[in-house]
Order: sequence, then structure tokens, then C-alpha cells
Amino acid sequence: MSVARFIADQRTNYRVPHTVTCLLLGVSLAWFYKWLTRATGPSASSGLHTSRDRRRDTIDRAVKVMFTSKRGLHGSPRLVHDLRDDGWQVSEKTVADSMRRQGLVARRIKRRNGLTRQDKTAPKFPDLLKRDFTAQRPNARWVGDMTEIPTVDEHGRPGPKLYLATVIDLYSRRLLGAATGLHPDAELACSALKMAVAARGGVDAVNGPDWRTDETQRVIFHTDRGSTYTANSFTRLCRQLGVRQSMGRVGSCFDNAAAEAFFSSLEWEVLSRHEFTNTRAARAVVLDWCYGFYNHDRRHSSAGMMSPVSYENTAALDREAA
Repeated sequence: MSVARFIADQRTNYRVPHTVTCLLLGVSLAWFYKWLTRATGPSASSGLHTSRDRRRDTIDRAVKVMFTSKRGLHGSPRLVHDLRDDGWQVSEKTVADSMRRQGLVARRIKRRNGLTRQDKTAPKFPDLLKRDFTAQRPNARWVGDMTEIPTVDEHGRPGPKLYLATVIDLYSRRLLGAATGLHPDAELACSALKMAVAARGGVDAVNGPDWRTDETQRVIFHTDRGSTYTANSFTRLCRQLGVRQSMGRVGSCFDNAAAEAFFSSLEWEVLSRHEFTNTRAARAVVLDWCYGFYNHDRRHSSAGMMSPVSYENTAALDREAA
């Protein structure tokens, strides 16, 4: 039985209004009335649209199930790959039309405030990326930044903020380090960098055994010129871990666009959909998205429309086969 037929039968057999059933099933009322017009119109008896309607109804259900399984975060460009991996032969336009009929919207835009505060007396580091946010191998180029995650109290007033520091590998866009804290300071940045090195198996695994004598083997970590990343404690940690620091220009978000893109996704897919009442709740939801959905499920155009973990695993298998 189709979804539309089920909705129609609820009113016929149980006197449940169409509007109520559509709302409960998350189905567009306009779509249902279009189906009803076709089903009861002159063309219904001829059967001209029967097979097309059945396929569209089947696709709508498949799109809705996949959209829900991806937490409502994948739009049509990513969802079409999810469906194809599941065996469906669909185009992006078909998926986009289905989402439009059902009122499925993947993103809600929200802007964040910048946290960059420059220390003009701190040492300067060159820009080693020059807006080239690609990498030919893991642990060649990392990027990082910080953002704030707001909370509100029971009266809707601003509460304490949670801060998130990140380290992302440009090879696969995998999030290696995600440290949270109540202060956007160098200690938080250090924690994220230590997480990243640990996630990759330690200093020698990141840089190779000859990193102490061959600087070109060391991983590049690119950030903005904020005082957090020029603080003595952070620069000292970078030297200890064999990390080469790289920084973009002051006031240019494009010089660290890959890190900014991660926070845009976080804002659209998490912060715009939640209102946190305390930092503990914020930390749980954000880290679940970071290490769960982002690394394992979210598709990236720069990673062949695969998730970061899938991309790295696929590339590793290809290297072994070669």
C-alpha cells in the first residue's frame, strides 16, 4: 500500500483528517492533494499514471528513510550517493524533487562570531599553504581553528559558552582532534593538537622516523594568527611534536577556508537545530556529531563524496593492492 493511499484510507475508514495523518507521517499536504487529484480525476481510470505514481511514491519513502538515517543533514548532492550505495538508481534531480515534495530541508544557515585576537608582539609564521587545501597523503597538512557554542538558561538568557578547538587532516577532511573547554585559550589548542597526534599513533607515526633531521617530513599545521596559536605554550608544543606552524593573513577567512568550512557545517547541522541549556549537554551533542556523524557518515566533495574514514580506508586498500 502506498503512503498516499494509506492517508486516504485513514479518513475513509477512521475519520482521521488528511492534515493530521500527513503531519504525523511528515508528508507534504500539497503532495497528497496532487495525488488525490490524479487518483480521482479522469486519468485515474485509464491507468496512465499508475506505474509512474507508484515509483515516485516508492522513491519518496526511500528518500525520507535515508534522510532520517542521516539525521536530516544530507541534501540532495550527498543523499543521491547514499541512495546509490543502497542500490537505488536515481539522479540528483529526482532526489531533489522528492525532498521538495516532502518538505525535507537539510540546512538552516546561522553565522558565528570570530574568536581571533592577534598578539602583535608574538612571532610570525609564514603561510605554507597559500590557500591550497589539498594533501597527497595523510599527515601532510592539517588545519585548525576555534569556535564558540552558546548555551541559554531556563529563561532564555545567554549562559556559559563552550569552546571547541579542532585539528583536521586535509587529505581526507578527517577530524583528528576536537577539544572542548570553557576558555578559548592556548591550553585548549594544545589539547586538540595532542589528540590529533595520539589519533595518528604518535609523533613518529605522524612525521616519520626521520623527522628530527628532515624538516620536510614534518606535518604542517595551518591556523589563523590568533594569540591562541602564537602563545609560547602552543609554539613550544609544536616544536616538541615536530609540527611546522603555518598561518594565514590577519582578517582573511579565506586563508583558512577549510577550517572555516568545518564550523559552517557544525553551525548549519548542529547549532541551528539545538538550544543547549548547559555546557555538558552541548559537549555531548557536538562531540557525537564530530566523531560519529562527521567522520563516519558525512560525505565530502573533496574526498570523492565519501566520509573521511571511508576515504582513508579505501585509499589504504588501494595502496595495499598496488
